[in-house]
Amino acid sequence: MKKHTTLILLFLTLLVNYVSAQSKEDKFYELIKNDGTIITGQLITEDIHEIQIKTKELGDLAVPKHELKSIKEINEKDVVNKAEVEKEESFATRYFFTTNALPIKKGDGYIKWNILGPDFQFGVGKNVGVGIMTSWIGIPIIGSFKYSINLDSNLNFAIGTLVASGSWANPSFGFAVPFGAFTIGNRKANINFAAGYGTVFGTKNNGGRALLSVGGMVKASKKISLIFDSFISPSKGDNFAFLIPGIRWQSEPNKAFQFGFARLTYNGETAPIPIPTIQWYRKL
Repeated sequence: MKKHTTLILLFLTLLVNYVSAQSKEDKFYELIKNDGTIITGQLITEDIHEIQIKTKELGDLAVPKHELKSIKEINEKDVVNKAEVEKEESFATRYFFTTNALPIKKGDGYIKWNILGPDFQFGVGKNVGVGIMTSWIGIPIIGSFKYSINLDSNLNFAIGTLVASGSWANPSFGFAVPFGAFTIGNRKANINFAAGYGTVFGTKNNGGRALLSVGGMVKASKKISLIFDSFISPSKGDNFAFLIPGIRWQSEPNKAFQFGFARLTYNGETAPIPIPTIQWYRKL
């Protein structure tokens, strides 16, 4: 009887281990390394030292846990098909000045330095980003909020707002720009359409106007991306468009440099802006 009990327990242990292994193998995981590398595939085994994962392109990989930033289960449709090991695009949510509907990941953040001043952005929750930007003299101070909604694997929508104050120089002055954004694509290639309404308050000539934007990016190589950004005000009799094509060079996962030359169109007249738009990105 005791012998039979031992055999039954041994059989049940083997069965549980087999079922557990099978259930793990049917699940797909995304591993993000400390250097920004993303690995996706089926989990094989896991212990306190490393994770073994099966990828379609590279076969079985063993990844030490101390090299990992995060581990999460994903849907099979979200597995990268063309290349299962790729670099995370840390700054793909921004162009030159406008944002798109792609979310900043929770816990991530970056600073963008430019000639005008610093711009800080943070992922404070799932699909929720906030930020603050200003000039080098602290006028104005602009707060931003964005909530992203994933509609499909390559479709995202976002609502948000910019709210500004004249700060210490003119605290009664300010403006607000509530907006919506629709992005087609992913963090390597996308196009974004945005619309908002800018309202100025605290002056004798309070008012507002509709604002539109078209932006996009596409990776031309491992380190180079082509960027396009724009501001468009279609007001009748007083319209303008600010167009900025440029290049982003991401030398490392945690930093990038970009520059572009803008053109300004006002009431049908177009002129180049001779000063280049130069910006530096750094992850926080």
